[in-house]
Amino acid sequence: MVSIQSTSSQTDAMSWLPGLAGLFSPEEIDVIARACAVAEPLYRGQTELTGTPLMQHALGSASILIGMNMDHETIAATILHAVPEYLDDWAEKLKTDFGAPVMALVEGISRLEQIKQFRELRSTDKKIDNSQQIDVLRKMLLAMVSDIRVVLIKLAERTQTLRCLSGASPDEQKLIAQETQSLFAPLANRLGVWQIKWELEDLSVRYLDPVLYKQVARLLDERRVDRERYIDDVVQQLKRTLSAAGIEAEVTGRPKHIYSIINKMKRKHLAFDELYDVRAVRILVDDVQSCYASLSLVHDLWTQIGSEYDDYIARPKSNNYRSLHTAVIGPREQNFEVQIRTREMHQYSELGVAAHWRYKEGGKTDAKLDEKIIWLRQILEWKDDLTDRGDLQAQFKNELFHDQVYVLTPQGRVVDLPKGATPVDFAYMLHTDLGHRTRGAKVDGAIVPLNYKLQNGQRVEILTTKQGGPSRDWLTPALGFLQGARARAKVRAWFKNQNIDESIAQGRIQLDRELQRHGVTSVNQEKLAQRLHFNKLDDLLAALGRNEITQRRIAVALSAELPNKIIAIAKPVFRAPAEKRSATGILIEGLGNLVTRPAKCCNPAPPDVIIAYVTRDRGITIHRKDCAFALQLTRDRLLNAQWSS
Repeated sequence: MVSIQSTSSQTDAMSWLPGLAGLFSPEEIDVIARACAVAEPLYRGQTELTGTPLMQHALGSASILIGMNMDHETIAATILHAVPEYLDDWAEKLKTDFGAPVMALVEGISRLEQIKQFRELRSTDKKIDNSQQIDVLRKMLLAMVSDIRVVLIKLAERTQTLRCLSGASPDEQKLIAQETQSLFAPLANRLGVWQIKWELEDLSVRYLDPVLYKQVARLLDERRVDRERYIDDVVQQLKRTLSAAGIEAEVTGRPKHIYSIINKMKRKHLAFDELYDVRAVRILVDDVQSCYASLSLVHDLWTQIGSEYDDYIARPKSNNYRSLHTAVIGPREQNFEVQIRTREMHQYSELGVAAHWRYKEGGKTDAKLDEKIIWLRQILEWKDDLTDRGDLQAQFKNELFHDQVYVLTPQGRVVDLPKGATPVDFAYMLHTDLGHRTRGAKVDGAIVPLNYKLQNGQRVEILTTKQGGPSRDWLTPALGFLQGARARAKVRAWFKNQNIDESIAQGRIQLDRELQRHGVTSVNQEKLAQRLHFNKLDDLLAALGRNEITQRRIAVALSAELPNKIIAIAKPVFRAPAEKRSATGILIEGLGNLVTRPAKCCNPAPPDVIIAYVTRDRGITIHRKDCAFALQLTRDRLLNAQWSS
């Protein structure tokens, strides 16, 4: 972690640039200086929403990223981040003067400025799960950029905004603080950018709960020097004791941040003096045996607080987090917490599926997301070891969430869809009836075709008709109207339920005919329907009318319902296929020259690919092969068919 002079009072680049000496090469400093030269005249007289001069805000954000050892391209892009607002031909100029990588970073930052629209997520609509929306939004932010440095720039910029947030109005302070706590701090947590995460959390709670924040801050300030000296004494004592026992260990003080303290006080309903981990140390050792040996030495040195002991090694948390936690009454009768774990456990808790973000946020397990977050955190560590900063562009290419696309409703709600999803998929995701009535779509205000492939961050508006249903073309894969199986199933169900009254009437005729054929004069037809796994008789009759129930199934159900009645159950008969020409000039596999008729559900016509369905008493029905209704029919009664030449 490097440091650079604070820019809290600096507004010009001339006094800021000398601090870069030794951190970047002369050539890299020249790029950053040229970025300042472009930005400074454009930003002159402009302020950030906190009232801070815009140039000061840019330099402060850049300083945060310099402290994270970011490359010179990232620093230049951070300084230039607001240029698109003040320069019409900014993309061409930045590409010419700084190269495509810097221009792409600035473009990515500009796209993320859509975050201003996300404040609508704090909706009063009880049907919208805001916590779930925020989680989807975090993923969307990562998916919207091709270079993860864009997200890091946004996090640094938000941190700088919060440092100066006292200059904003009270309403704006709360709005920005809430947005930070809900979105940006957890995002920094997931990426493992701890120093930003902690500062975002502490600064946001300062405005969301100012009374408790000041109370805790005052208590911490009153005891800070004493606490730091106390922890240093404890650390040195532990090192001596562990070394004398032959245990090789790394012992460090673990600071507790104000947000964490307040969060724990609220969660456990504790007063400040009841917290045991305001003072805390962490011991890292080589193996499990050393963990328990270290625990024993800690308890030999100081009195254990029994209720505050947790063995997450023997009983790992549900996310597989492993560590020993204990609290003791230390020197001068003061309480403090000790965490003991192996270096491997510590690495896993930071990078693996036990990462603190899920523990802190109460999120659900997502194996794919875990893998991607691990990759990102490794990238953030590897960058410190890269000798050639120019390699960073390739290392930071973000392949997150390429199997999903995240779009917005006109009201600002985030919807996640499978990659390649269309406006029709989007409509069905919102509501089945909306999908059925879809007739057009606008994306970012422009009319698009219904098979348009949606991109991350786009706003989608569906144009509907008051009545009507889906098009059969939507079920044709080659036309690309539907990507999701869920939407496709809803379209098929719509067609299946059409002409339901006619299907029930046909089913009644067929059921009566079957009962007469078996000599059944009295049977509880509702029970018969349940035996065939239908909720009610009309559902059975509709299925019969659509030829979805075979005579054999009816016979088997009657035999079970009337055990004293002999029901003849026909055995399936196999007929060798033979190609025949029907009376209507259609070539059909098997069954000879029977009458055929086109199905009303799909109205097949040359050159449609077709199949034939053998009905019980109405000859052969010809369907399109991709007909949603035909796909639901009994497979053993479907035959290959084709138009005669």
